[in-house]
Amino acid sequence: MAASPLPLAAAPLVIGSSTLRNRLVATAHASGFVRDGLPVGGDAEYWGRLAAGGAALLVCGGTTVAPESAPRQGNILQLHRPEAVGPLRKRVEAMHAEGAVAVCQLVHLGRETLGAQSYYAPVAPAAVRSPREPTAPRALPGSEIDEVVEAFRVSSAHALEAGFDGIELHAAHAYLLEQFLSPRTNPRGDGLEVLERVIAAIRGLSADALLGIRLSVDASEDVALTPDELAALLPEVDPLVDYVNVTVGVRTTYVRDMATERPPVLDDLARLRPLVTRPLVASHAFRTAASIGDALAAGADLVGMARALIADPDLPHKVLNGRAPEVRPCVACNEDCRTFDPVLLCVVNPDLAPPGEPRRPAAPLVRAWDPARATGGRVAVVGAGPAGLECALSLAHAGVADVVLFEAADRLGGQLTTAALAPHRTGWAALLGFYERGLSAASVDVRLGQTAEPGAELERFDAVVLATGAEEASPLLEAGAMASSVALARGVPSLAGATHVLVADDGFGWWPGCDVVELAVAAGVPRITCVTPGTAFAGAIPPESRVQLLERLSGTCELEIKPLCTATGISSGGVTVAHRTSGGTTTVPADRVVVVGERRPRGALDCAALDCAAPLVLTVGDAVVPRRVAHAIAEGREAAVRIATAVRHRMPHGRA
Repeated sequence: MAASPLPLAAAPLVIGSSTLRNRLVATAHASGFVRDGLPVGGDAEYWGRLAAGGAALLVCGGTTVAPESAPRQGNILQLHRPEAVGPLRKRVEAMHAEGAVAVCQLVHLGRETLGAQSYYAPVAPAAVRSPREPTAPRALPGSEIDEVVEAFRVSSAHALEAGFDGIELHAAHAYLLEQFLSPRTNPRGDGLEVLERVIAAIRGLSADALLGIRLSVDASEDVALTPDELAALLPEVDPLVDYVNVTVGVRTTYVRDMATERPPVLDDLARLRPLVTRPLVASHAFRTAASIGDALAAGADLVGMARALIADPDLPHKVLNGRAPEVRPCVACNEDCRTFDPVLLCVVNPDLAPPGEPRRPAAPLVRAWDPARATGGRVAVVGAGPAGLECALSLAHAGVADVVLFEAADRLGGQLTTAALAPHRTGWAALLGFYERGLSAASVDVRLGQTAEPGAELERFDAVVLATGAEEASPLLEAGAMASSVALARGVPSLAGATHVLVADDGFGWWPGCDVVELAVAAGVPRITCVTPGTAFAGAIPPESRVQLLERLSGTCELEIKPLCTATGISSGGVTVAHRTSGGTTTVPADRVVVVGERRPRGALDCAALDCAAPLVLTVGDAVVPRRVAHAIAEGREAAVRIATAVRHRMPHGRA
């Protein structure tokens, strides 16, 4: 076997009474396969698949220790309940069967509610309101601290009974244990004493169980420990635990999006390493072999990832065996992985699916389907946006078809290329790089700058997949406005010299309008007006992304938001804006107008002629109805599966 390109990452590590097979950790997250606070079908399968990908230590998150910390929708595991032990044992057995060490992270949210409704009042060491909550929590009297300690003990006992190898205490992200440790939320100053009592209670359950603690390394205005406070705490906590896991942020900031291109804890490892004698886990935004190597070189013993393993659970095997270019990358878009609707899903990974589904549900539009006429295995994919790219790569991996990918532009990606050009949105470029490498390795015939037409050219194919994408439409374009996609594709020069840019949003608060605002900031535009028929700016983007976006915009320009307003016309005097509530109009004297138009399927091929020519014809992605990247990828994969199945059945024996 060839040596690993990351020998330290591949090296085993003894931690407490366990031996880890390598230095890669799946940090705390939840599968979403939880109903009424208990694991259900699909949960064990998720964790078993994750373990099979090669991570050495799996930390199961989303596990609360008390009723007042559990959202009423019941989608978070409630481990204080003894009936959780049985179904949880299946999860642990699945992880152990694949060689992973299993740890359960326990959390009490304290004054934080995650924005979800609860049956009970939030509690905290003191009645200090969180800036993320509308009201202050109920202050815990000293007599109730025993109940907090007991809650952690009981939940730990249930976790160990289910077979977990250890416990991780969540003392980060502004949750209850950190609220105890912070002088800003606990004026009593007994936080370390409370933590020591919790640790002693868990240690009393088992001398062999692993015990770790997770801490945030960056201070915030409300609760998180300052660098000096953390430096004073670590030497006290270090002897009490088996490992220390460091991450960043508080709720709403701890899941950084693609604007964070470098793992933030890398800059903290030099000061933290001398303070910790136990194994040190560096977590958050590690997505590449290079960043993993950087963390280990800087003193981390283990490197933790969550979203990167959701996107590709085989990342550990691939990275440790010299196959890093094959990793399907997390782009940190924070869309499906943060909503649990209905379970943990991922925009870029169509293999994650709701219960009972083999992959993410998708329905390509069937234009022709006559498998009896598909006598060979030649497939044309027309359009190289995310739907076409996924379809072509999946067909190539299936090994049952000769694939030709047509793209009218001179590069791959379609509108995803434009999205990747927006300020702070370069994560999409990693996904395009993955597809480009995969197509090249599979020797897919990629024909850039070539438009496929019905007739002789496409008649030679057994199947045709139309992935021609979408384009923007708006009456304002004819009046002189620039489409958001055009502005983003041209970049800063498209807005250079403007003194007042008006962004006419479509009212749905998604990324294009936000991206144009940031493009105007990057172009140095001093005044920006965002007009939206909706009630808010950036209202639909992921909450963590919205917090980070507003932080980036702070102090950069004069940004005015006009909600419940629609840009209706452009003249030499400026832009006419109609007000929904008053019914009146005003004129905004902007010298550049960018409109987020309605996305419509691009004018496709003569499908009537094509339907007669090709036995199998499917339309996918925005060419069906413009939606999100997740829909495009899922439909591209589904089209590939259907075509591969049909072609395989028609092939001479042994062809595949």
